[in-house]
Amino acid sequence: MKKNILTLLIITILFSCSKKDVDTIIINANIYTVNEDFEKSEAFAIKNGKFIAVGANEEVLGKFTSKEIIDVNNKTIIPGIIDAHCHFYRMGLQQQKVSLEGTKSYEEVLQKLVEFQKEKNTQFITGRGWDQNDWDVKDFPTKEKLDKLFPTIPVAITRVDGHALLVNQAAINLSGINANTKVSGGEIITENGKMTGVLIDAAMDFIKIPEPSRQEAIQGLLDAQKIAFSYGLTTVDDAGLNRETIELIDSLQQSNVLKMKVYAMVSGDNQAQIDYYINKGIIKTDRLNVRSFKVYGDGALGSRGAAMRESYSDRSNHFGALIYSPKRYQEIATQIAASNYQMNTHAIGDSANTWMLKTYKEVLKNAKDRRWRIEHAQIISEDDFTLFNNILPSVQPTHATSDMYWAVDRIGQKRIKGAYAFKDLLNTYGKIALGTDFPVEQVNPFLTFYAATTRKDLNNYPENGFQMENALSREETLKGMTIWAAFSNFEEEEKGSIEAGKFADFVILNQDIMTVKAKNIPKTNAEATYINGEKVF
Repeated sequence: MKKNILTLLIITILFSCSKKDVDTIIINANIYTVNEDFEKSEAFAIKNGKFIAVGANEEVLGKFTSKEIIDVNNKTIIPGIIDAHCHFYRMGLQQQKVSLEGTKSYEEVLQKLVEFQKEKNTQFITGRGWDQNDWDVKDFPTKEKLDKLFPTIPVAITRVDGHALLVNQAAINLSGINANTKVSGGEIITENGKMTGVLIDAAMDFIKIPEPSRQEAIQGLLDAQKIAFSYGLTTVDDAGLNRETIELIDSLQQSNVLKMKVYAMVSGDNQAQIDYYINKGIIKTDRLNVRSFKVYGDGALGSRGAAMRESYSDRSNHFGALIYSPKRYQEIATQIAASNYQMNTHAIGDSANTWMLKTYKEVLKNAKDRRWRIEHAQIISEDDFTLFNNILPSVQPTHATSDMYWAVDRIGQKRIKGAYAFKDLLNTYGKIALGTDFPVEQVNPFLTFYAATTRKDLNNYPENGFQMENALSREETLKGMTIWAAFSNFEEEEKGSIEAGKFADFVILNQDIMTVKAKNIPKTNAEATYINGEKVF
């Protein structure tokens, strides 16, 4: 009897010794791997920041051992969420400014400004988030009341889409502009020959808002990281950064202060910056990827800056505008095409999309796998969809549900059919990258999932969904937020799915987002967020 017990003990010890030691094992999970076959699994092992095995509980536990074995009790796990288009740094800086999101009137905006200044007593008041489309009076505000409240303190507050700015006279005085100042690629709104205080797109550049200090920039990045981690984001595609900010991000990542992974689109509005990065070449670390330029094709629909082929339906003889001349886009695209960099162009209006798609086609000369992107791809002419066969669409589903109340008034019944056409774009290219565009929209990626699949707002409007022929399936949506977003960044071999050899970026959810009733999708939360196997939230 004693001999049998001893033999069993020896066998157990030998079996245990044959197991490989790893850093972490997750078991009893409802895992959506988002691999090629979209398989489900229940366990995985992590070592040195990467998945080394994914499979059944018995399979993983039979091969590996760890001091940290986490039983998640059948909780749902998905790959780390990638926001394919956002403004991470800008959102972080916003935490230090007055927030005007959700304001229901101009009077509420003014009240928030007064309260902010009473608390902060700044020398230049800045803020973001107002949207006149959410007010009873949907006209652009004017600066008279701002001038009375702040006669000497400059005020510059940005519309929610980032394409319109309301300023007071004190800010105008610092800029040196007036109602007669000429603007290319934007507009100074006037009434009766006088400035109203609203500046559109390129006209906003005249206002010299003080740059944040280095410490403010660092704090902004850390604030943004904390917020993003709480929603399960593990990679952010920051659309439009300058060299100084990119180098700050790199230094904070190298010192392990900033753990968020960043796909940085270099701002393409500066020729010297384009030259610098093309000459330097692609910059790639485990957490930073610099290989693309963000270029603005036009403005936004909400501020009527989107470049349209025909006049706006609600403003006669107004077409919006391209930010640059057609010649300039040709020059930029030609230079980038000769490098290994991507060109990612903001294009909202059908005219902007037409021009950029044709420019892309001309300079790429049918080169495959360049993965050049159209950011937003918001309003597409019927005959332009086929041009996306070699151009990757990067869209933000919540734009559809934010704009649906008034978009048809802007562009009419005919053009709206080619707007927010996510399924049509997916069918043409075969993949689609999904993001939020925060802080234009909320950071929450589960609202992206809800908007993409239901095409409704949080009040279940419209009952049958907005242009449901362009809704995405849940599987397509999850892919768009993970593996297809990784593909759009040339990172599909290292992230975007839960597979052996990839970085252990994953999110534990409070509910199964793939099966929960549609109305409950917005109640999805990230219970834990991991990057490279490290719990960051």
